[in-house]
Amino acid sequence: MPQKKTGSGRGSRPPLEMLPGLDVENDVPDEAGDLALIETLHQGLRTGQPLDFLAMTSGLVAALDPRTADQFGGIEHDDRPEHGDRPELGDLVDSFIGSPRRETTAALTVFRALVTDQQMTTRINRELARRRHRLPRWLTALSEARAEPDVWRLSDALGDGDDYLVGATLPSGDQLSALVYVDHNQRTVVSDAVVAPESVAVLVEEITSQITDDQSLTRVDAATARAIMEEAIELSARTVPPPESDSWPMARPLVEWLLRLLPDGGSVPVRAGWSEKQLAALTEDFFASRFGVGLDDGERRGLLESVLWFGTDDRPGDPLRWSEVNVAILLLEWVPRTIVAEPSYLSLLPDLLRAFIRYAHDRQGVPSQLTAEVVAAVDEAEPAYLQLIAGGPEGAAALLAQLLDANGGELPEDLVSGLGGAVPTYGGAGLEIVLADVSLEQLDAEVGGRDRLLGLTDEPLPDEPFAWDGILDDIRPVVEQMLAACDACADELLDVEHRTAMRRFLGRAAVAEPAIFRRKASPVRGAAAVAWVICRANGSVDDWESPLTEQDLLFWFGVKGSVSSRAGTLLRANGVDPEVRSGEMALGTPDLLVSTRRADTIEARDRLLSEA
Repeated sequence: MPQKKTGSGRGSRPPLEMLPGLDVENDVPDEAGDLALIETLHQGLRTGQPLDFLAMTSGLVAALDPRTADQFGGIEHDDRPEHGDRPELGDLVDSFIGSPRRETTAALTVFRALVTDQQMTTRINRELARRRHRLPRWLTALSEARAEPDVWRLSDALGDGDDYLVGATLPSGDQLSALVYVDHNQRTVVSDAVVAPESVAVLVEEITSQITDDQSLTRVDAATARAIMEEAIELSARTVPPPESDSWPMARPLVEWLLRLLPDGGSVPVRAGWSEKQLAALTEDFFASRFGVGLDDGERRGLLESVLWFGTDDRPGDPLRWSEVNVAILLLEWVPRTIVAEPSYLSLLPDLLRAFIRYAHDRQGVPSQLTAEVVAAVDEAEPAYLQLIAGGPEGAAALLAQLLDANGGELPEDLVSGLGGAVPTYGGAGLEIVLADVSLEQLDAEVGGRDRLLGLTDEPLPDEPFAWDGILDDIRPVVEQMLAACDACADELLDVEHRTAMRRFLGRAAVAEPAIFRRKASPVRGAAAVAWVICRANGSVDDWESPLTEQDLLFWFGVKGSVSSRAGTLLRANGVDPEVRSGEMALGTPDLLVSTRRADTIEARDRLLSEA
């Protein structure tokens, strides 16, 4: 069973048609949908194979998991008041509780095992205690399932990822095994998982018969493996865009249940970091080695610095780990998107990379055959790479190219004035614009247009009270609860500027769309969505300069999963088209940006307009 090697980790989307009757845009099944869904559950029970029904119900749970909101093509819920927010699993549970049939009893029994929400489990237990439907032994005693004692890891010599093999035995004697792929090329996330109706021993035998010389299959500590996979699953859910395959994230609830059967108390091994001193020593050692002979000059040292940046701070996590996959990522994605420089300079990279790969593999003792395959990957990617850098990176230079193309080879007057009248020629030697993460268009979107961008200041937002003018009395209690939670979060985790920005954002939504606050939805979750939007827009979470993670922020509110659906409603109420799948949150106004964010924007603006 060969290991799955991926670049972006994105496969075909999980087919929603496998969930007939489930409308994830609006609500739980309607009458016709109920019948289709009940029939699907009925067919799943009739097969007599536990995995058929478990996989089906796992798909239902995954489809309504807040973490999956963006994984079905960025589906947003209906904003009409009568539909409320995007449906949650609790809505489907309520629907099944109100439909006392054998199929819904079976589904609720599996839901009880797959979910971790104690209140939902209590409701399900209360309903199941009243029902008398006859179910298969494997279902009635599902809580007695036991994990297989051995957990295995299939690794490859180049470190692209690890397949973990875990299993369980059901009370009926039926066995399940999950092959969970932890992808190290995507910052150690689960990008795929397959559940099979086989024992771990059977799959180990099958893998052993197909294993290649560059792979190893070993037993690992079960508690440690559980910790690694659970963390990788959470990172996967927070990755934008999230990894997808034909079976992922549909299998996620089932895999998480199997992991909960394993011993707990394990910890994720701490990855050894590389200090600046170590990277400097590595650089000197490479250029002094037989692999770096004739390459030691200022340009190649600059390129190697970028390669080491990619290797340590980005996807691989180790500057000495090179495979066909991360070669493709570096040359065809990362460099064209990240490094803005002359094509003549960037064209030196393939030769340097080939030499550095040979050096790195020699240090690690990688078999020469594998080294040859990775070097060949550089050869294969080089023509496309050279074409990409010749066409301009997908950043500031690409924007200038688009502006020139759209204006008959001339730049717009406002940009020319910003450049002091000096008009660069695209592709010429004078075009050297350095912009870290955003283009001019993105900066415009952040603050609401070019005029605002040019007049932007970095004065701190004032400490101002919440504006109650225009907010209707009937929604005031809900707004007060959200405001109190936002203020407390700002006081404990953030600062006065973030508090003011959250107050303004919340108040504008309440005035513009009061119907949002009449829905039966958690005010605390709504407050978490407000904080999430403001922190995302200001780069205050999951940023290399910020110690606060998105997970930390939501944990403070006691919220699990994603709040992007609630955030989408609030964004629209503020006149913003939700771009929750993009890397940046552009709010279109500077008065929701804290001073440090505006200072960064001013710096990026000035560099983009002047460094040409």
